Amino acid sequence: MYRRLSSVLFPIVSILLIGSLIWGYQQYQQRNAVALKSENQYQRSFHDLSYHMDRIHSELGNTLAVSSASDGMHKKGLMNVWMLASQAQSELNDLPLTSLPVNKTEELLSRISKFAYQTSLRDLHEKPLTAQEKENLRTLYKNSAEINKDLDQVQLSVLSDNLKWGDAEAALTAQGNKQQRNVIVDGLRAVDQKVGNYPPMDWGPSVSSLYEQRAVRKLGGVPVTTEDIKRKAQKFTDIDNPEIQVIQNGKGTDYRSYTANLTAPDGHLIRMDFTVDGGLLISYNDEREVGPKQVNRDTAMSKADRFLEHKGYRDMKAVAYNEYDNLGNFTYVREHDDVLVYPEKITVRVGLDNGEVIGIQASEFLNEHKDDRVFAEPKIKLKDARAQLNPDFKVSFTRKALIKNEFSEEVLCYQFGGKINDTMYRIYINTETGVEEAVEEIPAPTAGSKM
Repeated sequence: MYRRLSSVLFPIVSILLIGSLIWGYQQYQQRNAVALKSENQYQRSFHDLSYHMDRIHSELGNTLAVSSASDGMHKKGLMNVWMLASQAQSELNDLPLTSLPVNKTEELLSRISKFAYQTSLRDLHEKPLTAQEKENLRTLYKNSAEINKDLDQVQLSVLSDNLKWGDAEAALTAQGNKQQRNVIVDGLRAVDQKVGNYPPMDWGPSVSSLYEQRAVRKLGGVPVTTEDIKRKAQKFTDIDNPEIQVIQNGKGTDYRSYTANLTAPDGHLIRMDFTVDGGLLISYNDEREVGPKQVNRDTAMSKADRFLEHKGYRDMKAVAYNEYDNLGNFTYVREHDDVLVYPEKITVRVGLDNGEVIGIQASEFLNEHKDDRVFAEPKIKLKDARAQLNPDFKVSFTRKALIKNEFSEEVLCYQFGGKINDTMYRIYINTETGVEEAVEEIPAPTAGSKM
């Protein structure tokens, strides 16, 4: 009886065991393939960043080398600098640096891009480069050489020591005081600190106005105390009697804020930033360890929608989504009078293990939010705006959107979403002039939707 039972069960158990081993190996291979694809993408982005920074340095040198009367070469050089700086800024944002702010480097690239673009727009024969603008170019030429040297050193370490960007992200997201040292992280942090220590430059009124101190202009309210911040932090997290530490940042400057650090019941850290005036939330970051992906985009978006509604951010609509490993990042903008107000933006980070929100960044929403927005009646009809599109562009949706143009001016547009050359795009047509204000590619994960 036992032999007969064994003769039946043994093959079945063997098949199940072999099947589970094959399944496990396939899962292992799939995870490795995804990790390798992400690693290759990050390596390529950093290589391109280093390359384009080197090109910026060369183009600045070329622009400075020609005669002061060579307005044509000045315009060409500045246009090249603008395009290269924009590309470098995009590549910097593609790196997995969510826990390592490189805002000084990103801001410098943004200023270089704006300065080069707006200077190249004018008639340089009638209004040649000023002495201050030439001095700016010389300073940027010198600074870009230093940045390139540091980036090259990081890249050399990555290649010679076979360093992984996944390890850098793991070092950044290590909880609390367990943060690990990492050559990539330390190198990029050093670059950002060096950029932050550069003396301020006179970019001229056209560029400086784009970076005005909006917090001073818009974020009014009664100054709050550390005890007020503790109450706000406790209410936002819904944690009973948490241990909270509050630090005031930028004391004596125009950028004062509070940082509240909470210890969650399971011991991980939650960090929030608030404005001193009014005690408004700037950012929220739950540093819990995120497990393997279990939920899809739609489930994550549904939970993010409810989270924003519950926290008082009403009439917000998701317009973009990207995914890295087990994290999902949504971009939300406010919808007012059937218009998507893109300047009023909030980014939301979701853990894809359970779909819960683990981070938000609301600084742009705070700086740009207006309750009394009134939109002018369009001078251009929708059908006339649509007629401006490429005949091969297949429109799948239309709506109104308020965006900022290259001069940081708010313009009301018709937004057309559709496909051309097998790629989804959003195209923005000014409702007053009929001019095409912007074109942006919709990433593949959101293609086919209105997001």
